[in-house]
This record gives sequence, structure tokens and C-alpha cells, in this order.
Amino acid sequence: MRHNLDDQTKGDLIRVAHLLADAARPVTLRHFRTSTLSADDKSAQANHFDPVTVADRGAEEAMRAILAAECPQDGIFGEEFGRRAGTSGLTWVLDPIDGTRAYISGAPTWGVLIAVGDEEGPLFGIVDQPHIRERFAGGFGVAEVVGPSGPAALKTRDARPLSEATVFTTFPEVGTVEEGRAFAAVSRKARLTRYGMDCYAYALVAAGQVDLVIEAGLNAYDIQGPQAVIEAAGGIVTGWNGEPAHNGGRVIAAANAEIHAEALSILKMSLARD
Repeated sequence: MRHNLDDQTKGDLIRVAHLLADAARPVTLRHFRTSTLSADDKSAQANHFDPVTVADRGAEEAMRAILAAECPQDGIFGEEFGRRAGTSGLTWVLDPIDGTRAYISGAPTWGVLIAVGDEEGPLFGIVDQPHIRERFAGGFGVAEVVGPSGPAALKTRDARPLSEATVFTTFPEVGTVEEGRAFAAVSRKARLTRYGMDCYAYALVAAGQVDLVIEAGLNAYDIQGPQAVIEAAGGIVTGWNGEPAHNGGRVIAAANAEIHAEALSILKMSLARD
């Protein structure tokens, strides 16, 4: 069941979400593009590099400190330090640096992801890019980006056929062999496919610049912030079978219902053949 929040509570949650983004920004920027930055490998798999840096850990610690002071009754689920149970029914979902591979490479496509929601998914979210100083926020009637040029409303693209669409994913292989084939089936019908943008691709859907992001193997902290922003801007975020996406897994983020339905049909047909 969705939480029925009053306007004051909604305003407080928005305020705290921005406090979290404000706290994470200087921590991430302190280490970005520095010669002393190093990364540990969290992966237990051979030939798979899953980096984590002092900036990932420091940014999450800074956000958790604010939540301990401002929202001690709320739960927390963060990439680096796991879960803390709460009593309010609300949980803050944090990815201190989404796109750590980009971060350690000096590419500005990483971001800080923040969401607050209940068991049915995010209610409000932020995608913050500290280096280029763009912050995308969505939920509770808010759908806005604030950047170097000032604030602007977020609105996803109007419907267009897949043959005229732009689709993004982070990794060319997408996930398993079967998932890669399903993505390729959509990609072949799209006008343009681009790779490697991490969370910034989702922000571009919300901003009306691209039509689709299709990914697999996500965690809740990878998708809940972007999901809230895209949905507030008029888009749709589901799993590859149309199921709720807030727990991660296979995710499709679409600018509108029409392109969502067209891409979803192709994904389903490809997976059924496998």
C-alpha cells in the first residue's frame, strides 16, 4: 500500500533529499580526476571488475549522517553499507556514485542517486551530477532539472516509432547472452543506439532527449532515483515483462507508453525464443 503523506511531510522529504545531494557533492568532487584516486575491487568473480573508491564510501557516510539526524525513523538501503531498518515504512535508497567505472576514468557520466519510498517503490528521487552541476529531481509534483543555465521543467519525449528512436544501455553485452540478444533485437529497429552513460542516460530520458534505456542486472539503488525522476517527467519504468522495476533486475525506462509497448513486445518475443 502506498503511503498517504501530507504536504508538510512531502516538503520535508524533498528538503532532506536535497540535503543529501548537497552533502555528497563535495565528497565526490574532492577525489574526482585526482592522481591519487585508487579503487578496490568488490567483485568475487574472475575477469569482472566492480570498483569502489573512498569517494563512494565517503559520500554514503555523509548522507547517512544527515539521515541519522533528520530522519532517524526511516530505513536506509545504500550500496556501500547495506540496510538499516526503520519504523516509519519509508526507506531511503542511496547510490553514492552510480557509474564508478566512469568516475575512476574521469568521465562525467556518473552521478549520485537518491530515492525515498515505500515497499511499492520510490516516491521522490534525485539524479545529481556534481561535476557538471546538474540535478534532476522528480516526485511529489516536482519534475525539474537545475543546472548551470538555471532551472527547467522536465518532460519526456512525445511518442514516435522505434525506427525514429534513440536507445541507451551502459554495457554492450547488457547482461546474459539471452539478455544481450533481446537488447540487440530492439537496437536493430532503433534509429540510434548509444552505450556507457550509466545513470545519466536515465536523466536524458526525463529531459526529453532520448527515448529508451534498457538494462539488466540492476539493484534497487541503481534504479529507484532515476525511476522517480522519469515517472515524474511523464515516462514509464518497468521490468522487461511490464512488472514493477523498483527492486532492480531487468529494467526498461521509456519516454512514453507507446514506445514502451513497442520495445517491450520485442524484448518479450526475443526472450520467449530463448
